[in-house]
Amino acid sequence: MKKQSGFTLIEIMVVLAILAGLVAMVAPNIIGEAGAARVKTAKAEMANISQALDMYKLDNFTYPSTSQGLEALVSKPSGSPEPKNYKANGYMKKLPIDPWGNPYLYFSKSGKFELVSFGADGEEGGEDDAADISSND
Repeated sequence: MKKQSGFTLIEIMVVLAILAGLVAMVAPNIIGEAGAARVKTAKAEMANISQALDMYKLDNFTYPSTSQGLEALVSKPSGSPEPKNYKANGYMKKLPIDPWGNPYLYFSKSGKFELVSFGADGEEGGEDDAADISSND
């Protein structure tokens, strides 16, 4: 008779126990960082949108109005203030949405602008991951 080789049940259980212990130690660190990563992503996207808005202003001497909104970066806006030197392909290919699936809010007043994301809860206010994120922070 041939002797069969392989792992015993005890060896497999020891390996599974070690893996479970490793997962138990590492998982809380990874899960806790997901919210912080989304906040960093939102801030990076806001920086990209801000750069596109600055390019728009360089070409057209003013930021888009609040009513023209961020869509002015993708397609030529109508209304006042009318862009004088709008770039043929726009300033962005498409508008990003925040990491929680909501559009960024845009407000323009007195030659300045603000971009806002309401965070994880999608509502004004909140704490931690649900806190509002502003380009003015």
